[in-house]
This record gives sequence, C-alpha cells and structure tokens, in this order.
Amino acid sequence: MTREEIDNNGDDMMIDDPNPKIENEFNVHYLRIYYGNLFPYSDIHKWLSYGHDGKHPGCDEYYFGRREFSFTLENDVYLRYKSFKNASAMEDAIKSNFPYKIDIGAVYSVDPDKRHAYAHSGTNLFTPVERELVFDIDITDYDDVRYCCSGADVCTKCWPLMTVAIKVIDTSLREDFGFKYILWVFSGRRGVHCWVCDAKARRLTNEQRSAVAEYFRVYKGNENNAKKVDLMGHSLHPFLARSYVDFLKNFFEGELQTNQSIFSSKEKYEKILGMITDEDIQSDLRGKWENSARSSLSEEATSLLRWEQLKKTLQSKKNKAPSLRTCIEEIVFTFTYPRIDLEVSKQMNHLLKAPFCVHPKTGRVCVPIDPNNCDEFDPLAVPTLSQLIEEINAGGLSMDVDDDSDKSLLGKSIKYFRSSFLEPLLKSCKEEIESSYKTKIGKSKDTFSW
Repeated sequence: MTREEIDNNGDDMMIDDPNPKIENEFNVHYLRIYYGNLFPYSDIHKWLSYGHDGKHPGCDEYYFGRREFSFTLENDVYLRYKSFKNASAMEDAIKSNFPYKIDIGAVYSVDPDKRHAYAHSGTNLFTPVERELVFDIDITDYDDVRYCCSGADVCTKCWPLMTVAIKVIDTSLREDFGFKYILWVFSGRRGVHCWVCDAKARRLTNEQRSAVAEYFRVYKGNENNAKKVDLMGHSLHPFLARSYVDFLKNFFEGELQTNQSIFSSKEKYEKILGMITDEDIQSDLRGKWENSARSSLSEEATSLLRWEQLKKTLQSKKNKAPSLRTCIEEIVFTFTYPRIDLEVSKQMNHLLKAPFCVHPKTGRVCVPIDPNNCDEFDPLAVPTLSQLIEEINAGGLSMDVDDDSDKSLLGKSIKYFRSSFLEPLLKSCKEEIESSYKTKIGKSKDTFSW
C-alpha cells in the first residue's frame, strides 16, 4: 500500500477482513492503525510536560512547546527539530506522518521549530536547557561474552545480561545519586534505555552528565585487548563492591554459566586465560583443562569445575603479584558488568527513542520494564504490531487508549507506566512548581514591604 493510499483512508482505518492473515510484523498499514488507536499520546504529553499543564500558578505554558522531537519516516526520511504546542498538535503530526521511529530530544531555550529565526541574531539563543539523564545499553556490545547469539539477535539465554545491567545501574542511580523517578524501556529489539526524570537530573550540565557517566565506566577494553577490565587498588570502590556481591558474582556463577558455559571449550577458556597476567598460571590451568578435554561431564559441569579450579589457583597465588589480587573480580566484571554507551549520556542534545514506539525491524512495541520485576521480562513476549491488530480484529482490545486493563496485550505496560512512574512523578513536579511559585511570591512581597 502506498503512502497516498493510506492517507486517503482516514484515522479510523481498520483491516476489512475480520480474520486476516498477518504475514509481517511491521508495515505502514499496521503502524497507522497503531498510531490511530493505541499510542498513548496523553500520557507522553503529561510525562514530558512535567506538571506544566496550565492548571495551577507557576506553570510554564511554553515548556512542552520547546521540546525537540524527531521523526524517521519511510525510506529513512529524517525530520529533526520538530516541536508541538500541545498534545493535540503532537497527535495530529504523528497520525499524519506515521513515523517509523520517534526520538525525543532536549527542552530548548526557544521553540526548536523557530530556531532559524534566532540564527542571525548574533546571540546563541537556541540552546538546550533541560533534558532527562539517559542511558543506552545494547546487547550487541556483549558479543564477545555471549555464545548463543550475535549482532542484533537476542534470546532468553543472553537477555539476562540486560536484566543484570538494569539491576546494577538502577540500584546505583537510586542509592548513590538519590534519583527516584527512573523509567526503563525495552528498545524493541536488542537493548534497554533508561530515562532519569528527577528535576535535578534534567537540569544537569553536560559536564555533570559526563561525570555521572564516567562514574559507571569500568569496561575500558577493546577487541585488541585481552584484559578489558582493570580494577586497580587493593579494594573495590563501594559501588563496585556492592554490584559484585549483590548481583554480578551470583549471576556469573549461576545463570551465565548455565546459559553460556564460558569455560567449556578451548576457544572459550583461552579468552579468560588471556585476562591472567601471570604466564605460569596460564600454562598450569591450560595444561589441566587440555588433559580433561574428553571428560564425560556436561558443558555446564565442565565450565563450573574449571571456574573453581581457576579461583583456587588465583587465590593461592594472589600475593605473587598485585595484578592477581583482583583478577577473579575482573573476570566477573568483564562478562557481566553493564556495557553502557557512555557518549549517549554525556550530551543534553542527544536523541533517544520514545517509549511505546514500534521497532521497524521486529514490529515490537518499546514497552516499559519494571526494574523491581525485571527478571520476569521476556523480550520475545513483547507484543508486536501484528499481534495487536489481531487482537483488535478479534474484538479483544478496547479502542480506548485510556483502557489500561491487564487483559489487553498493551494494558499491563500502560498501567505500569501510569501508576508506577507517571503519577508519582507528576505529583512531585506539581509540588515543586507550587513551592517555587510560593517562594517567588514571598520574595516579591518582601521586596515591596517597608
């Protein structure tokens, strides 16, 4: 179907056949139905307005209108610096363009759509002034430590790497930085995005964002380095120690070994031996493992046995050289620690895909993830466009986007977004706006008192 044909069909377009055969997970026909009936425009607008709804004193009625959006259309047509006065304008633009991807940017000092009017003024008026602190973690960055998939592919064996990443980063953001309003979102295909929405996070400068990002930097290697993590010093930083004890160690020795059997073959264990700086220890372990290559043990049992042998050897030799003292921890961190795209977090003007978008490769919706129950999240069970259309045609899905019933495919995700994230966030934002307004009024009265 051409774009012209779609445009002529109206907003309430449905599939004529009541029992259609859904052949592809993603196409523009399904996308138009999704944007016409299911995308939560009001929730997105409320979120990105942060209490500036015009319903109480102190609101900035132009706040939402200074937010940048970008659309990626069919055939990779890219439209940046789009902005909308209100929720209705945003909805109209999305329904008329049905973008393959919607990205969200910063709040600027002036309306992004009118930026050219200030370009020749001789002053730098168009500049980002506020933006969520964001993080991007992609499973492709773990290709050297997962053996079930590679590239954009993901399965239930390697997805737990994302689960552990969520636990480590979310815990640190809350306990080390004091942030409260954090939204985790499935990217739709191979990773997760994190939006830190506290007022103090949104107002961080680029320098401060870089400092937060660098706090999480542990994985420093590249494909040419055997040793990709170097935990210097006699003891771990408290954040790293907590992450190791609470999440990484048990995951490495349990689920990761079960799913990946990282010591089960010569190709696999040679990578790990390369992380040990002492050649005598390398040679000793290599000899043991090569001699037991024909063991009747399963891959998982073999892997676990060799890990215990490695730990015992390193612990007995840790006083031989300073580099051996944290070698066990470095191996665990190399395989399990979150591999964040730090550059995404450092600049206010970086764009990130909007929640509830649809990934054009998989057709899956970018749904929120509850960090408190992230072990239960299955990326392969996330609803696709075709499944949503089937649900609509079967009469099992309310066409009212305000219906957050757990009975529908999207219902649980929308309900979580509203009740667990949006409502507490907006309550905090409105309290801050009202408090700021009262303080301003108080100062004004003091100024005019004699």
